[in-house]
Amino acid sequence: MQVELVPVDYLRPHEETISDKVDELEKVTKRWKAYVLPLVVDRDTCTILDGHHRHQVAIRLGLSCLPCVLVNYLGDESIELDVWPNCGRDSITKQEVLSHGESGTLMPPKTSRHRLPDYLPPIAIPLSRLLEPAEWGTKI
Repeated sequence: MQVELVPVDYLRPHEETISDKVDELEKVTKRWKAYVLPLVVDRDTCTILDGHHRHQVAIRLGLSCLPCVLVNYLGDESIELDVWPNCGRDSITKQEVLSHGESGTLMPPKTSRHRLPDYLPPIAIPLSRLLEPAEWGTKI
């Protein structure tokens, strides 16, 4: 999986976040002074599939770009989608996820659960680099 830098303003969440988790992740990110896990994002719509809390931390820290793995969400059958237990739904479709990202109407936190065929690559991208602007798809 290739990690690329994507401007924060391009990224579209489809779910709300849990503020306590964002608070804790912000503390850890500041301590590490780096992002150590990329977000997973649909290449066509910029909808965040995994990494909503990391995205919120980036906004709080005023970062310009984030490390992302860009995927062909609708075309890649190996990306599995399910719902989290007790989320209030029995199922969800990939098109629903994208529709929420594109419309900005966010689903409750921990509604969709994505499973990727590969593990996300370990990274250590310094916050100082993420404060700098990056062109769409700058390879890391």
